[in-house]
Order: sequence, then C-alpha cells, then structure tokens
Amino acid sequence: MSSRTSPTSQPVTIRRAVAGDAKRLTRLVRGSGAYEGKYATAVAGYRVGPDYIEAHRAFVAVGADQQGGRVVGFYSLVLAPPELDLLFVADEAQGRGIGRLLVAHMRSEARAAGLDRVKVVSHRPADDFYRRVGAVRTGTVLANPPAVPWDRSEFEFRIPSERDRSS
Repeated sequence: MSSRTSPTSQPVTIRRAVAGDAKRLTRLVRGSGAYEGKYATAVAGYRVGPDYIEAHRAFVAVGADQQGGRVVGFYSLVLAPPELDLLFVADEAQGRGIGRLLVAHMRSEARAAGLDRVKVVSHRPADDFYRRVGAVRTGTVLANPPAVPWDRSEFEFRIPSERDRSS
C-alpha cells in the first residue's frame, strides 16, 4: 500500500486556528520541503500573522502526541473571492491522509458559507495532489517576478450544495 493513501497513524483533529498558532504556521510554511531550491525565495520571508488568522477561516490539523497535540498541517479559506489561500502539511506528516482530511474540511466550510466553488493557485509540486483530491485545472497564472518567477497552475474545487449531494 502506498504511503500517500494510507490512513493517518495517529488521531488527527481539526480546529480553528488561533492567534497563538501564528509562529507555528509560519515555521510550517518556511520549513516546507516543497519550497527548497529554486522555490525557496517564495517563502523565505513569508509570515502567517495573528491578523491573517483572525481575518480568514484558518484551520489547523493537530496530531496526538506526548505533548498533547502538535500542529501537523493547516489551511486558510478566503471567502471573497473564494480561494484556498494556503494549505500545508508538515513534511514528516505527509502521506498519512492529512492533506486529504484538510481538503475535505475546507469543502465542508465552503459549503457552509454558501460557496459553490473555491479557486486554488497551486505550487507546481502540489499539482498532482490537487488533482487527486478532486480539483479541476482551470488555467495558468503567469509568473510575477520577482515574487514568483514561475507560472503556476490554477485549479478549482466545485462545491455541491447539500441539496445537490443528496439527489
């Protein structure tokens, strides 16, 4: 069985992020193995601040461990315009279904907010992940040097309403 599809080995819960999570989320972004080498500049000075957490629907995945829980991933849903702005899973926690769990939670939050679709601009190494969790590629966002010197894929999650899901 592939580690990418294996279930989480420890219980993982998802809760709303709080201002006190900001430093942990910043470390998760800056420490992501997906942003090494030529991609490192995109997150080198990136900061997830308490103000960002309070302004958006940010949620963290917390894994059970000896310290009572450790943030192993998070996402941020922006409502207007609807966008999955951030989604990160700690490198050591990847392949255990946490990203899939976060996407399912995001879709539920989007549905509850009355959204019918959510855009995501993907980091190239994450394109296959977004396809696997049901996003549909809708286009390309052109490079914007110096901040992002490469083109990125744009995806969309379609969010069926409760009524659509039950029919």
